[in-house]
Amino acid sequence: MSVYTLRDSKLTKKNSGKVLKLRSEEEAAGLQEKYLHKYGKCGAVCDTDTKGHATPQDQDLLELMVNAPDGFVPLWDKNVTLRWRFQEQALLQFENVDEIKSYVRTLMAEGIQEWGDAVPVRFKEANEAWDFELVIQAERKCSINGCTLASAFFPDAGRHELNIYPTMFNQSRQEQIETMAHELGHVFGLRHFFADVSETAWPAELFGTHSRFSIMNYGADSSMTDNDRKDLKTLYALAHSGELDEINGTRIKLVRPFSETRLPTYGLELIAARH
Repeated sequence: MSVYTLRDSKLTKKNSGKVLKLRSEEEAAGLQEKYLHKYGKCGAVCDTDTKGHATPQDQDLLELMVNAPDGFVPLWDKNVTLRWRFQEQALLQFENVDEIKSYVRTLMAEGIQEWGDAVPVRFKEANEAWDFELVIQAERKCSINGCTLASAFFPDAGRHELNIYPTMFNQSRQEQIETMAHELGHVFGLRHFFADVSETAWPAELFGTHSRFSIMNYGADSSMTDNDRKDLKTLYALAHSGELDEINGTRIKLVRPFSETRLPTYGLELIAARH
């Protein structure tokens, strides 16, 4: 269960048993705060990755190297197409399904376009041999610390979900686009620790420019910049050419998507962003 999930009202009753003894919401929120990554003007909570550190999970390099599967940086291999579909079961909760699909397709395309020619993969909407489902949630995911607008996944050969919560649609159009771009940054393999590291902290130079303003950064500083696009494009160019096979001692692993284990039969091209 995510630390952001609303509490089950049954657990707050005195007769809930002796196993689960809840702290007050205020006390729990204070303890959880250090694990939360908030971005955007609305202070949205990112549910895909935890708060940024100089290394994943704030581990030292030795632990990072010996502790699989966190001992590598996953990136997509060359010529990858991620096949996706809407989760139809989730859409049954809504009346205007076609309208929702049209709106979200456009939103996703605009989020992809925010990354420009740095996008390292193609996306194709397809009902068969899919890699991730786009799930439109009917219930908010909020706590005293804030609300999650969307959540995604990192590169690997499995099947995943990209979730969008109803609070997302209460934001301005630009914040919706930037939220989608942020979550797509995770899909491309970017972690919060790429953005929120001190220039003098070890190992500070994970990769890139480390400008204060970044789509992967915190709060109001979370905005797309030319440096974000340049760093992502450079990262993948060097990784695909073999010039870069590790970052500060942590090896890069290029992965292929789940859909390549089955023969695709049909699909609707969303956007071809690879150049």
